Amino acid sequence: MASSHSSSPVPQGSSRDVFFKKEVDPTKHIRPVQSLPDVCPKEPTVTDQHRWTIYHSKVNLPAALNDPRLAKRESDFFTKTWGLDFVDTEVIPSFYLPQISKEHFTVYQQEISQKEKTHERCKNICPPKDTFDRTLLHTHDKSRTDLEQVPKIFMKPDFALDDSLTFNSVLPWSHFNTAGGKGNRDAASSKLLQEKLSHYLDIVEVNIAHQISLRSEAFFHAMTSQHELQDYLKKTSQAVKMLRDKIAQIDKVMCEGSLHILRLALTRNNCVKVYNKLKLMATVHQTQPTVQVLLSTSEFVGALDLIATTQEVLQQELQGIHSFRHLGSQLCELEKLIDKMMIAEFSTYSHSDLNRPLDDDCQILEEERLVSLVFGLLKQRKLNFLEIYSEEMIITAKNIIKQCVINKVSQIEDIDTDVIVKLADQMRMLNFPQWFDLLKDIFSKFTIFLQRVKATLNIIHSVVLSVLDKNRRTRELEEISQQKNAAKDNSLDTEVAYLIHEGLFISDAFNESELTPIAIDTTSQRNASPNSEPCSSDSVSEPECTTDSSSSKEQTSSSATPGCVDMMVNEDMKLTDLELEKLANNIQELLYSASDICHDRAVKFLMSRAKDGFLEKLNSTEFITLSRLMETFILDTEHICGRKSMSLLGALQSQANKFVNRFHEERKTKLSLLLDNERWKQADVPAEFQDLVDSISDGKIALPEKKSGVTEERKPAEVLIVEGQQYAVVGTVLLLIRIILEYCQCVDNIPSVTTDMLTRLSDLLKYFNSRSCQLVLGAGALQVVGLKTITTKNLALSSRCLQLIVHYIPVIRAHFEARLQPKQYSMLRHFDHITKDYHDHIAEISAKLVAIMDSLFDKLLSKYEVKAPVPSACFRNICKQMAKMHEAIFDLLPEEQTQMLFLRINASYKLHLKKQLSHLNVINDGGPQNGGPRSEGSQIQSCSLILLQAG
Repeated sequence: MASSHSSSPVPQGSSRDVFFKKEVDPTKHIRPVQSLPDVCPKEPTVTDQHRWTIYHSKVNLPAALNDPRLAKRESDFFTKTWGLDFVDTEVIPSFYLPQISKEHFTVYQQEISQKEKTHERCKNICPPKDTFDRTLLHTHDKSRTDLEQVPKIFMKPDFALDDSLTFNSVLPWSHFNTAGGKGNRDAASSKLLQEKLSHYLDIVEVNIAHQISLRSEAFFHAMTSQHELQDYLKKTSQAVKMLRDKIAQIDKVMCEGSLHILRLALTRNNCVKVYNKLKLMATVHQTQPTVQVLLSTSEFVGALDLIATTQEVLQQELQGIHSFRHLGSQLCELEKLIDKMMIAEFSTYSHSDLNRPLDDDCQILEEERLVSLVFGLLKQRKLNFLEIYSEEMIITAKNIIKQCVINKVSQIEDIDTDVIVKLADQMRMLNFPQWFDLLKDIFSKFTIFLQRVKATLNIIHSVVLSVLDKNRRTRELEEISQQKNAAKDNSLDTEVAYLIHEGLFISDAFNESELTPIAIDTTSQRNASPNSEPCSSDSVSEPECTTDSSSSKEQTSSSATPGCVDMMVNEDMKLTDLELEKLANNIQELLYSASDICHDRAVKFLMSRAKDGFLEKLNSTEFITLSRLMETFILDTEHICGRKSMSLLGALQSQANKFVNRFHEERKTKLSLLLDNERWKQADVPAEFQDLVDSISDGKIALPEKKSGVTEERKPAEVLIVEGQQYAVVGTVLLLIRIILEYCQCVDNIPSVTTDMLTRLSDLLKYFNSRSCQLVLGAGALQVVGLKTITTKNLALSSRCLQLIVHYIPVIRAHFEARLQPKQYSMLRHFDHITKDYHDHIAEISAKLVAIMDSLFDKLLSKYEVKAPVPSACFRNICKQMAKMHEAIFDLLPEEQTQMLFLRINASYKLHLKKQLSHLNVINDGGPQNGGPRSEGSQIQSCSLILLQAG
């Protein structure tokens, strides 16, 4: 079959540049004989990417039809096989290759468009020379003509037999339809179709062979070049062999010895490292026995430090050592055991410390042991040890009271312990002096107990604060170090230009600048944690390794003192600042809790004694003594613990309220009985009451102390002298003054009841005022006491008693005001109300005296007639009654009050006389009828003036 150059499926631009796509550079030497045309098919261009090429063939058609592996050749195309193992699969596109579209070539097309136009213009001006003869062109045209016989469907780039349309067009079904008696004709058509397809295949193969023949000269040229390349490689191999021999000689003479020395040095370093590693392993192997020794001496901190260091070494330097594969878990179990031992040890220590004899010695029990335990518990984050100490405090407080009661009851012979079994019942058999001594003993023991608790908690608190302070200092040092490193980096950056300018090596400069800081950091780390690694892998000698664990005991014991607390804070306590601050606050709260525990137990002790009303039956002196003891204990605990506990104070206040109620009721009852039996006669004033009043005048509101020994008997006085004034009083008022002083003294002795006492005293003064008014002004004494009448002397005496009480109200007010809080000053208004009530009462008594004389004037003057003799009997009676009244009140009331009273009586007399004269139609005309009344009236006025002057 003829073939030509035109059979190439490569797209052609024109008939003149069939085989050359680029112009030949005329400056280069090219042999035309050896240059062959490029007949290899090229990849389709962008414009021909949908055109079918031989690269789209899935399999060779002759090879498929003439498969030697088949038993016989199949006559029919559909009965042949494609091979035993042939599988037609779809090639999956790569995920790493992008999807290329026309937009990706837009920039390239824009750049090449101008060059393409220039190229086309040059091609038209200077067409290329035709390097082939007419035979080749003829052959090429013939090959193209043969290829045109092949249907165009086989040349399509999307040719695929699995497409039904393509399959029907290539192999029409009409050639294979055997129905209707046309079998022979269809078989002939099938064979004809197969021959046609074989013809097409031959045409394609011939064209392919022709294209290869055109490249034969290039193949021979490549073979010639292969021989030359082999000769060149042989010479190169010989040169390489000579070079290797020379290098081997140089290596033997100059490098082998030095390298051997370096190998020996490296081997020696490796041996040293192995030796140090073995030493470290030997030290680590002794960890468990050393920990056992430390635990036997209660050196928990040292044991924990050794375990932590060993764990660190196992994780860093000895990681992967098969012989130590179980040591880490064993150390973890040992650490858990140490935690339990420390908690048990702390519980034992707390019990021993709190239950030792409570003498005056408040020294801390085994302070070094306590510090070591606290450090160990903090290191392991076992912060519940404060709860253990709190529980032990509660138990100890109960035992203190129980032991004190047992000791006191055993000293009393009157208590039969066989009959009275319960300890509380035995305690209730004590009288007040015995019970008071017992309470005093309990309070003293509680005070010592709190002092010991405070001392112990202060040690724990100092340890926690030292750990917190160490954490803060470490954090500050880290921040300073970071700032220095940042400054160092900045300084190195600024020195780079100078180093380049001076011609120095920058790497050397960096090494020199980093050498000193690294050494300083290493030294600081070793100083910061001298016991963190008992055996270093490079620099610790064997004797040091063996003695490190034994010396840890000495370091721990020496660092247990408060002055060396920092030596034990070097380890990482695994606690944050917030946790440490919270723990410090809990320690302070525990001290407050200790005070509350003591107060609660004391309250229960008081309540157990108060069940039978024992405390309510105490007299004032006994209760005041008890109150002072309790207040002293409260102040002592507040001074020790820094906070006032309220439970005992509340119990004291409750008992004080009960005492105040009983105190007030007793005195109010007493005052009521005195008033009910008072005959309102002037009483003699004993000397002790005068002394009592004198002490008040000196500014001391308190009951005078009883003088011991024999004293001279002093006669009672008729009146009570208060600041130079004489007060004629009844016996009830004297006792009332003493009662008032008892109230004031009770306030001094029990300050907590000041407000209650003020209210009760106000009630007492109001009761005295109202009751005395009922008895005197209201004439209640006629029925209560059996008086025949209420005389002016009774009225004057009652008024003078009220004036005495009014005199002392400001003193009482000032006494209470000094003991009240500013916010309680509003309660002082009670004294203002009482003062007003007393003044009103006094005014009513004065008005009553005037009213008595007024009724007398009205009665006598109503019978008066203007006739002889002068003075008349009426005016004589008036003068006589006025003289009696003056005689009755002259010794009771002061002169000023007597004058004011008689002035009011004189005015009343004038009013009644004027009224009677007007009734008698007596006119002041100077006649003889007017002379009689005028002379008698002047006599009455003269009598009044005489009485006033006599007064």
